[in-house]
Amino acid sequence: MDRLWSPWRYQYVSREAPKECIFCVKAAEQRDPENFILARARLNYILLNLYPYTTGHLMIAPYRHVATLSEADPETLEEMIRLTRLSEAALQTVYRPKGFNIGMNIGECAGAGVAGHIHMHVLPRWPADSNFLTTIGETRVLPEDLPTTYRRLLEAFREHAEKASDPLRFPPLDVR
Repeated sequence: MDRLWSPWRYQYVSREAPKECIFCVKAAEQRDPENFILARARLNYILLNLYPYTTGHLMIAPYRHVATLSEADPETLEEMIRLTRLSEAALQTVYRPKGFNIGMNIGECAGAGVAGHIHMHVLPRWPADSNFLTTIGETRVLPEDLPTTYRRLLEAFREHAEKASDPLRFPPLDVR
């Protein structure tokens, strides 16, 4: 019998649901490397998903706690799309995926893990990256740990933001 170990998932499945909004907490803390925050813009920030579907799975969340697109102001949404485009470019540079899943789940019944705070998911995808393990075993195999993903993407985000003259704030490169 083969065994697939993913001990980091135990922290997720064994803990109580957070009482505070995780996106609000992470945005307020000044611990960007520990929170895997890749970049901060004026109205939104980019962070890695702690429980990714694929390597490089990241999210863009507004600082303001809003549950729906209609509650968000147009400037926040425009910046979110600009950061989504930047995320796609950085992921393409680092991982060379053949496609992307980009989108939101708004509301708990739509699959939102944090239903009260909108956030855009950006997932790089490759042919055959979803197989029987994911569909039958509900298990994902990720070839890279989060600190490595973070370091690689942080460098790519800096490069792409510089090329686009994008005024983002970044944690130092020598983190994690």
